[in-house]
Amino acid sequence: MAAKLKKGDKVVVLAGKDKGKEGTISSVDPKAGKAVVDGVNVAIRATRQSQTSQGGRIPKPMPIQLSNLAYLDKNGKPTRVGFKIEDGKKVRIAKTTGDVIDA
Repeated sequence: MAAKLKKGDKVVVLAGKDKGKEGTISSVDPKAGKAVVDGVNVAIRATRQSQTSQGGRIPKPMPIQLSNLAYLDKNGKPTRVGFKIEDGKKVRIAKTTGDVIDA
């Protein structure tokens, strides 16, 4: 199945402790159905000091389910993502407006 949400997409969280927060997707794991969004679902991880990095309590963004994310269109409104064939090419479209997402 094609990816409805991709790296670099601006999304809003629909459910969970970070509901309503917006961010940009930094990585997607399609097999697990999860994505890491900057500034959302951040956990504090304690790490030991090494020669290259400082130790201590470091905030780390954790993966969030793709079903709990919605794409933000040009107007800044959350929308679902669909697919359409245009000029023999499969493109993503915003369901609310019908606009092509990736031109």
